[in-house]
Amino acid sequence: MKASDLMVAALEAEGVEYVFAVPGEENLDLLESLRTSAITLVLARHEQGAGFMAATYGRLTGKAGVCLATLGPGATNLTTPAAYAALGAFPLVIITGQKPIKTSKQAQFQIVDVVSLFTPLCKASTQIVNGNRIPSLVREGFRLAQEERPGAVLLELPEDIAEEETIEPVIPPHYRRYAVAGDAALDEAAERIIAAERPLLLIGAGANRRRASKALRKFVSDTGFPFFDTQMGKGVVDEDSELYLGTAALSSGDYVHCAIEKADLIVNIGHDVVEKPPFFMEPGGQTVIHINYKAAEVDQVYFPQLEVIGDIAGSVERLGNRLDGKLQCDRSYYTALHHEIASHISETSDDERFPMVPQRVVADVRSVMARDDIVALDNGIYKIWFARNYIANEPGTILLDNALATMGAGLPSAMMAAMLSPGRRVLAVCGDGGFMMNSQELETAVRLGLNLVVLVLNDAAYGMIRWKQDQLGFPDYGLTFSNPDFVTYAQSYGATGHRVERSADLVAVLNDAFEAGGVHLVDLPVDYSENKKVLIDELGAKVCEL
Repeated sequence: MKASDLMVAALEAEGVEYVFAVPGEENLDLLESLRTSAITLVLARHEQGAGFMAATYGRLTGKAGVCLATLGPGATNLTTPAAYAALGAFPLVIITGQKPIKTSKQAQFQIVDVVSLFTPLCKASTQIVNGNRIPSLVREGFRLAQEERPGAVLLELPEDIAEEETIEPVIPPHYRRYAVAGDAALDEAAERIIAAERPLLLIGAGANRRRASKALRKFVSDTGFPFFDTQMGKGVVDEDSELYLGTAALSSGDYVHCAIEKADLIVNIGHDVVEKPPFFMEPGGQTVIHINYKAAEVDQVYFPQLEVIGDIAGSVERLGNRLDGKLQCDRSYYTALHHEIASHISETSDDERFPMVPQRVVADVRSVMARDDIVALDNGIYKIWFARNYIANEPGTILLDNALATMGAGLPSAMMAAMLSPGRRVLAVCGDGGFMMNSQELETAVRLGLNLVVLVLNDAAYGMIRWKQDQLGFPDYGLTFSNPDFVTYAQSYGATGHRVERSADLVAVLNDAFEAGGVHLVDLPVDYSENKKVLIDELGAKVCEL
């Protein structure tokens, strides 16, 4: 068969459902092979949109998402999605085209060393130089992308290789199981936990993979272990629990850090140093037990004293058996702090001011979303408010990027969630700055017939950086802009536009949009004066008195 047909057959063997693409001339053989395959081609309006959708497919399913672009500028536009997948640990396979490598007809026109460019961003970056290598390289690429810790892999398919004949068979994938931690490590972990006076559990992004939620929920329920989570660990264990102490949206100085300071032992499940540190280790400080698929990457602020390495669900289950009925720690401080944090978060949640304050925005969004509905956030100051104030009940229901933290990913991420979960409400929450970076994908969402609501928080500024600028005492400069009429803009793509004009209307507008179906954009003016008041002044004056 033709090498491009073999490439598609290898993708089909891996269970690939979609290829998200902005194809070019160098991809035409592969595009023709896709046309007659069982794989659905999703044409995006920018390579970033395609890459973010594919990475989110990997994040939500555990199977590598696939995106496709041409050489040169098409490939370079995928560097940000590659970094998004690499830092966020989302399995992603990137396929790019290239000019013929056996004979050069256009000298260096559009030629960039794509393989070298992606090497620092990917677990593997390889040019396919012979069609017979396709089965092994595709199989190895998917294995690496999906294996813990997941990430991105690049395969470059030159156009002359794509059209050559090959006779190699596809290599079928096989299921692999991860080993669980050894008895010695589990025994020592149990001993240290039982001996601790105030142990505390931290749940990170790694626990949001490989379906570890069921084991962790049972572990928390059986042991009564007080817990907090990182932004990317939200929802693994139900945050409505009396044992929940908040999300570490800030690296220090928040209410949850009162619990961290009081703890003498922290059991850290599924966290790595890529995500913003939820606490800082210091010599002579708390003992930290690291439970994860892989050993801890030692950092100046993270150097655990004990590591329990293996499949998280299996390790947690066996650790729970060792702790059964033996965890007799003092929870009184944590219980009091739980109620203190809940009270703090509820403040201003019914504030009538307009433009709306972020606390009211989060509370109103939470009221219209069911337990298993999905909120996908772009990146901006509102992400901190959602991380702190939004109660997540199920894994994968609040999609935060606290690793690369790139703007422009919120809308494509929400689109992917809507494709995978057509029966659930999916809401993209974007700042006006981040939304405009990939707003053209509204056309893709409409063309795909998605049911999706996009909430654009409008402050006509890059609000996160403006807040930091003010925090550092610099004058307000260089961070404000003008926006299009978002209602008309949405309508120009065939979506429905709404503008909220008073705080009391947001819930009704969101509910009506979800009930109507299709793609809706909601323009919501926001007031970020609460950033300084709460996140700087109030937290700066906070004393851990409980």
